[in-house]
Amino acid sequence: MLLALCGLVMLGLVREETGTEAFLVGLGLAVLPAPAVVLAFRWLGRAHPLPWGTHAFVLAWGACAGALIALVANSFVAVWLADAWAHPVDPNTLAALAVAPVVEESAKATALLLVLVFRGRLIRGPVDAVVLTGLTATGFAFTENILYLAKAFGSDRDEGTGAAITVATFFIRAVFSPFAHPLFTCMTGLGVGLALLSRRRVGRVLLPAAGLLLAMGMHAAWNGSTVLGPLGFPLVYVTIMIPALGFTVWLVLWHRQRELRTVRETLPRYALAGWLSPYEPLALGSLRSRRIAAEFASYHGIRADARRLRLYAAAATRLALLRSDAERGRRTPDFAHRERALLDHLWRDRALARPAFAHSWRLAPPRAPHLLPAQPAVAAAPGGWYAPPAWWPPAPPRGYGQGPGYGHGYGHGYGAPPPHGRADAPYGGSPAPYGYGGRPAPYGSGGPAPYVPGQPPYAAVPAGIPTGTGQQPTGEDARHDPWAPPRE
Repeated sequence: MLLALCGLVMLGLVREETGTEAFLVGLGLAVLPAPAVVLAFRWLGRAHPLPWGTHAFVLAWGACAGALIALVANSFVAVWLADAWAHPVDPNTLAALAVAPVVEESAKATALLLVLVFRGRLIRGPVDAVVLTGLTATGFAFTENILYLAKAFGSDRDEGTGAAITVATFFIRAVFSPFAHPLFTCMTGLGVGLALLSRRRVGRVLLPAAGLLLAMGMHAAWNGSTVLGPLGFPLVYVTIMIPALGFTVWLVLWHRQRELRTVRETLPRYALAGWLSPYEPLALGSLRSRRIAAEFASYHGIRADARRLRLYAAAATRLALLRSDAERGRRTPDFAHRERALLDHLWRDRALARPAFAHSWRLAPPRAPHLLPAQPAVAAAPGGWYAPPAWWPPAPPRGYGQGPGYGHGYGHGYGAPPPHGRADAPYGGSPAPYGYGGRPAPYGSGGPAPYVPGQPPYAAVPAGIPTGTGQQPTGEDARHDPWAPPRE
């Protein structure tokens, strides 16, 4: 409600300053680049997608509260400098170089600070922080573009220049540099995200401050390009903006791949304990496999199934990152509660997810050298794909009607009875140390247990699982496997 009120006040101030007609033209033109930038940031964060509500909040903060704070503060300082500044330098130029970067970047960074305070567990590293700060700045740039484009339209109307100024302003702000404001604020996000990964207190304090100062410096350089003459804009654009954009995108993509690798290397421990099927750890660690699984769920179900599958993948990613942080010494006080909540989420939607990820495994087997912790390297098949161990369930066959039916393990068609004619047949229809459909053991009863510092329960391959023999554990090894969930 407060953000909506700020937005109404902001739009009213812009309309009062530029006129209704110019305001509507500026609003229509400012809308054009915004969806593309929002989708770009959503794409960057798709490995660990944050809730839409969080994205909507930071967008609204940038467009409403951040823009209103910046407009009021910049106007106040400009008037004060015009009255008190007795220097040859134009006070408006001084405000653009020294005041606007500080005020605007601080206002935009406040959104990330609020998310850290109230929903800090959502931000797992630089990728999440960059996505949130970029979306905040996208909202801020949208409102600022309304003002600049409306003023340009009013200048064209008053000076009789047709649409020359409006077109030039649109191309500079919406075509050549729609990423300008997001890029500045992403420096703050990088600093905060790297600080979250730092194990030293000095890094946690200095990195956010360094990111904010870098954002202010780049913003000041961008505003100062107008002072350098006709060559100022191309010079700053080529020497600062383009290299900074390329480096930021590369760094974010590198961290995203690192998160996916963490998913591939951490989730097999939960698969061995029975919480996930053998296909899922590697499939969840591949964005292509996730997309194929979502398409499979949508095709054989309803659109809501694809959304549930994406939420399932997001929960699995958070679980992997949570476990990885705990094992690296970054344990949170409510680790056990959060781990159990995520596991319950995965277990609740297993009937939807397991057939879909088994299908994606068959169509797009992930390239990953680590299939299970502490397992010797598996010989690569032709083409460089790493084959699963022989004791894993077989890959699903191709063809419509041969895939898994929802609510069943893989290996039978829709409506067919479980394999081997047994209601407790294991996942995939092959002998296994645990049965598909049997809930893993609760905490403290031999199944997955809360994390204990120095004694990670999933650090090694459990007893009874062969490491390279290619055989299924049988006999005493299978019956006394402490990791196997009990049959129901």
